[in-house]
Amino acid sequence: MDVCVVGAGPVGGVLACRLARAGLKVAVVDRAALPPMENPSFDGRAYAIAAGSRGLLEEAGVWAALPLPVGPIEQIRVSDGKPGRPASPLFLHFDHEDLGGAPLGWMVEARSLRVALNRVLHESPGLAVHAPARAQISRSAAGAEVSLDDGTRFSARLVVASEGRESPLRRQAGITAARWAYPQAGIVCAIAHDKPHNHTALEHFLPAGPFAQLPMACGEDGENLSAIVWTERASRAPRLMALEDAAFAAEIAVRLGDHLGAIRVVGRRWVYPLSAMYVHRLVGQRLAVVGDAAHGIHPIAGQGLNLGLRDAIALSGLVIGAFAAGEDVGAPALLARYQRARRVDNVSMLLATDGLDRLFSTDNPVVRLARDVGIGAVHRMPGLKRAFMRQAMGLS
Repeated sequence: MDVCVVGAGPVGGVLACRLARAGLKVAVVDRAALPPMENPSFDGRAYAIAAGSRGLLEEAGVWAALPLPVGPIEQIRVSDGKPGRPASPLFLHFDHEDLGGAPLGWMVEARSLRVALNRVLHESPGLAVHAPARAQISRSAAGAEVSLDDGTRFSARLVVASEGRESPLRRQAGITAARWAYPQAGIVCAIAHDKPHNHTALEHFLPAGPFAQLPMACGEDGENLSAIVWTERASRAPRLMALEDAAFAAEIAVRLGDHLGAIRVVGRRWVYPLSAMYVHRLVGQRLAVVGDAAHGIHPIAGQGLNLGLRDAIALSGLVIGAFAAGEDVGAPALLARYQRARRVDNVSMLLATDGLDRLFSTDNPVVRLARDVGIGAVHRMPGLKRAFMRQAMGLS
């Protein structure tokens, strides 16, 4: 094998598919069986895929395999306020027409991405899937040796750790990580609403944390759908999750406003503790770390998955280039280039999301006035606004 990817989540799976389509021999190992991840019914979860990330999914063959429609994000409105009260008259509005008319991003149902990813993983020539399986991996200057619990053994030139924030491979390599928890929880669900969203997303900053409504494609019966990503105080989240659907929808409406008409919750609700993580190195001997194994950020800008996909873009570009040139795809020089390519983006996104959460998750009147003026000022500065849009789209 040329590359062994450990972890078949969205980042590791897409990376493996991209490498296989470029002609490399790739093995994917995951502790879980992959088909059970395919929830046949809508479960309320969706991903915001930035424009820059879509290119990787297309190159990996995953985008064309999506079984369900995607919802384009054409406009984003950023505002400040309090639940149940009018938003500040100062706001920031992003419009896709300001960058040529292409969508700013797309909403993709989690089950749709999983089904597409599983299909491409199993149909790609040169790609071997081992799931469920547990691996013992030893790495040396000469390469890596992989032993699976079913007796399968193979060697690889490069191992990619994509097993999530608690990555065993990262720990095995002695790569340390600094972590800090936020006094917040993230609530994720989806709503159906009477009025169309017109492909417009809302990011509403509230004292407990940001509240986002993200436009999804219409449901199978034509109903209007949006994803909700709601940051709430950790102490209050359990009480909100325990509410009946009607009361829970009423809490959403207080924060969302009435511009979408009557709403109701569809699918499941999910709640997650929020934390951040800084990984001190992204590489080790014959090892590259990607996705949630490489970083953890606050969901305030919806960039977590896209940050991981940018890891995959950088690593796949380097590996494919080395493979085409007949070079070692796990060489120290290549891994050093990957580290340099990703460090600035990862650190800047960590600092930006942490700073934004601290700035906006407060009801201090002086701070509120300052940030409202700042939002209004950026809205009136087209050049700066376009730069923010390009960064969020992964095009910078």
